[in-house]
Amino acid sequence: MQQTTVAVIGAGVWGTALAGLASANGHRVRLWSRQCSESLEDVADGAEILLSAVSVKGVRSVVSQLQSGPFSAGTTIVTATKGLDPQTTSTPSQIWQEAFPSQPVVVLAGPNLSKEIQQGLPAATVVASPDAAAAARVQAVFSSSTFRVYTNPDPLGVELGGTLKNVMAIAAGVCDGLQLGTNAKAALLTRGLAEMIRIGTHWGAQAETFYGLSGLGDLLATCNSPLSRNYQVGYQLAHGKTLPEILAQLEGTAEGVNTTQVLIDRANQQGIYVPISYQVYRLLQGEITPQHAVEALMLRALKPE
Repeated sequence: MQQTTVAVIGAGVWGTALAGLASANGHRVRLWSRQCSESLEDVADGAEILLSAVSVKGVRSVVSQLQSGPFSAGTTIVTATKGLDPQTTSTPSQIWQEAFPSQPVVVLAGPNLSKEIQQGLPAATVVASPDAAAAARVQAVFSSSTFRVYTNPDPLGVELGGTLKNVMAIAAGVCDGLQLGTNAKAALLTRGLAEMIRIGTHWGAQAETFYGLSGLGDLLATCNSPLSRNYQVGYQLAHGKTLPEILAQLEGTAEGVNTTQVLIDRANQQGIYVPISYQVYRLLQGEITPQHAVEALMLRALKPE
């Protein structure tokens, strides 16, 4: 395989895990964080692939810095951030594409718990772009015997699958924290997937994408593992901790907290029915207890599936 220069922006657990995959495949990897002695512009300069793994609240700052500095016209941009911009409700890939309209942007998402990937355990992911050649370049750089990478032509669906499941993971953590049982968990995940598809198709994504790795796959991983930060938020809320206490102790960002706020604002504006997300929102706002959130979902009006 031809050696590729990869710049990874964001040295959290996810960015570090992705940097490790590319490095293990023999590529030249530069890793940047805000504590880095090198400037962002220097790290990005000349990179053939630039991968952003910063939190969604940091995306615009990074984009702004790169717009004002040297940036190769031939660079493929990869976004591995899962969230919605609190100001515009845009996805990270939409922010990148707006800033660099002539460059290919690829979305990377899937059932990828960072610590398992760092341990070398088998995993699979999706890289999505309307530019099939760009997706194939990224696929080649990160694929290995323990990390299988698929391509997909629906970046919005892949991105929303990875983003919306974080809201459902908070709900799943509550379900397990309250010891509601397997039946309740199965019902929650099934209806949660239906809610994700309802939102995604309303915003222009393809329904079938949500049955793939970045939708159903990521939903199963994050809703069933204590390694998921979003799951931990729900689980610890169910055990009586406050949201500020939980977030202060987390290693990294639980993107589902911000996503829930932005999602509810946009759903209200567009009239999208999101009962599970709405109860998660009320719980995070401190308006209801975990027990009351469950009751509100169970006592909704009866309807066909």
